[in-house]
Amino acid sequence: MCKKTSVIPPEKRLKDRAKLLKKQLGIKQSEALNIVVKEFGYPSWNQYKEALNQQSTLGIPTPPPSLEFVETGDIPMSDNDYDIYDQERENELDKSIKLLVENNKKTLTNLGIEFSIFEPTLTGLRKSILDATHTVRSHFEIEDFHYYWEQGQGRDHKIIKDGFLLTKTASIPTRVSLYRPETKKGDPRMWFKKLSELAAAGDQVAIIIENNQVYLINLSTNNLEDSLPQEECPIGIFLSTYVAKHTSIANELLDKLKEIAKKPFKAQRKGDTAIGYTIEKLLGIEANSSKQPDYKGIELKSGRGAKTRTTMFAQVADWDNSPCKRSADILNRYGYERGDDFKLYCTISTQRENPQGLSFIYNSDKDELQEWYKKHELVAVWSGELLRKRLKEKHAETFWIEAKSELIDGIEVFKLVNVTHTKSPILSQFLPLLESGVVTMDHLIKRNGKTNKVSEKGPLFKIDKRNLDLLFPKPVTYQLQG
Repeated sequence: MCKKTSVIPPEKRLKDRAKLLKKQLGIKQSEALNIVVKEFGYPSWNQYKEALNQQSTLGIPTPPPSLEFVETGDIPMSDNDYDIYDQERENELDKSIKLLVENNKKTLTNLGIEFSIFEPTLTGLRKSILDATHTVRSHFEIEDFHYYWEQGQGRDHKIIKDGFLLTKTASIPTRVSLYRPETKKGDPRMWFKKLSELAAAGDQVAIIIENNQVYLINLSTNNLEDSLPQEECPIGIFLSTYVAKHTSIANELLDKLKEIAKKPFKAQRKGDTAIGYTIEKLLGIEANSSKQPDYKGIELKSGRGAKTRTTMFAQVADWDNSPCKRSADILNRYGYERGDDFKLYCTISTQRENPQGLSFIYNSDKDELQEWYKKHELVAVWSGELLRKRLKEKHAETFWIEAKSELIDGIEVFKLVNVTHTKSPILSQFLPLLESGVVTMDHLIKRNGKTNKVSEKGPLFKIDKRNLDLLFPKPVTYQLQG
């Protein structure tokens, strides 16, 4: 086996080489892949993939610590305070800590738990103050926990709520103060009592809301996957209890489907909707043509084959608030000729300008995704609320039911085979992933050279498949027989 290279070779390159090797040696594709990766120092294809995924994870930038409370003059600062302020984190997290944090975020996502993250700072811990960043504020609103925009400024309008700081050995009661100081802007602030018992400056701390209380977990010092099975670990107990409560309806529906699956049943109508209609009837759901049938909020989709979620969504800009008022305007300004057609096929990201000079900026004050040309010319805008709503609509919690059918004496009879449960995405993580460049958008605009007609297949909001587990809980398939 060769020495492992410092630069991980692209997956497509290795797959192309393996394809040729498979043909030359007459071996299986899996065998060819293992031979090829050994040339680059990897014992197996699985270990190469693990290294590739790790590289992808380390490439996701950690947001810088938020210190607006200093910059806006919320607190008095001495020379000594400024000396400490100058020591705040500027570099990326240590690799081992970053991998732990990202894996913990994936664990929370896979459990279907909404969460947001904040980072305590040296100055903040010293002065007992934290910025309530837009990520945190959006999370609070999604969970109907707190609305800063309704809140007045000053001590008289401060709101205090209860919560817990969760560690491996203790559940420490805390209180969170939610307020807007009497400064010019009155930007949202917060503070958690006893925070220093949970976290140090630079740690990444998750906020979870349950029963109108806050629960904090330090993602930099705990392995959540290891905590889950531990019966006496406060973190594991909380997560397990949370999941059990929030999956009770899904478990109830699964039990009913298993009962229905015990014997074949006759179709109660003909055509493509026969399975869905019949299952609705057997579950006691009233037909409703205005929306997708659902069981207490869980959508039901059924057919003679399985289907799982693979894409994100399409969403045009908010034309009323955008300088460009339609896709054709964007094409005219930033497109290019390709043969007889005029096109704008490109990817937009917050991390860099594309060859057309287009990039994203997320404006947290306005909760607005903005597309810019050369960082000085605003092109189009999308409200954060609209994007979260669109994501939720496109990927509602769903049971994908697969059934087998056969004709008996001219009558179609079904037998349920399995069900795949896809949970809703973690809405609070969507815009942070856009900010870090994990979520991108594709323009697919074209003017036909023959008809002069403009068509727009997007804009498509996309996420690399290897990062799906940062936004979507993993689908789970249950066999309904036996």
